[in-house]
Amino acid sequence: MRIAVTYENGQIFQHFGHTERFKVYDVQNGAVATATVVNTNGSGHGALADVLKKLGVDTLICGGIGGGAQKALQQAGIRFFGGASGDADEAVQALLADRLVFDPAAKCDHHGEHHHEGACGEHGCGEHHCHE
Repeated sequence: MRIAVTYENGQIFQHFGHTERFKVYDVQNGAVATATVVNTNGSGHGALADVLKKLGVDTLICGGIGGGAQKALQQAGIRFFGGASGDADEAVQALLADRLVFDPAAKCDHHGEHHHEGACGEHGCGEHHCHE
């Protein structure tokens, strides 16, 4: 199993389409064997699913994620757990223990709606309105 987490300063980055890094975990026998931080090289939204597929990722843990990105991940055969937050390493351990707290309805809509302060965490996400 190979798990990727949207990553910033040890935490789960809260906007999939704007993530600059993934932390990728290789899991063997139910435990993390290795973990590496990978730069997305400026890839955004739709291209990120392709980046993950090329990395051989089969599972993603993230914060908010748009419908288009969800569809791209599904087409790539990558299962995802959106609406997660907190420490990235702890989230992976929680997933492996089948106790990850996530929100299957967490998504970011890209309709140019007014952005509500803090709706996407501390990073802000421009014209996106995130539902958490």
